[in-house]
Amino acid sequence: MSETSVNELFVSLIMQLHYTTWVQLGKVSHPVTGKSARDLDAAKESIDLLGALQEKTRGNLHAEEEKLLSRLLLDLRMNYVEELKLGATPTESPATAEPPAAETPGQDVAAGTPGQEPAAGSTGS
Repeated sequence: MSETSVNELFVSLIMQLHYTTWVQLGKVSHPVTGKSARDLDAAKESIDLLGALQEKTRGNLHAEEEKLLSRLLLDLRMNYVEELKLGATPTESPATAEPPAAETPGQDVAAGTPGQEPAAGSTGS
């Protein structure tokens, strides 16, 4: 498997976990049911999983991949805390909103523009 393929697969994996966590936070509707429901325990587990990936891959990622993963984790952690503060039951459906997308790999995190998805085929390298 080429390095490009591995990079694309890694970015795809973290983006899938990012989206799944948004569903678990109740921020977007479930893709199959079309309904929005919160499962904060599952969201915490997904965030912890991404954190573990960050720790285990430290020093082995391209700078763009590290920035992307850090940005996704910051975004998810902030939204998780926000949901905890709401105090609603985990099955209560808050207003559905589209999640801010991760910045395009290679984009400066500090100057990142919410709402941009990584380009198709972007490898983060």
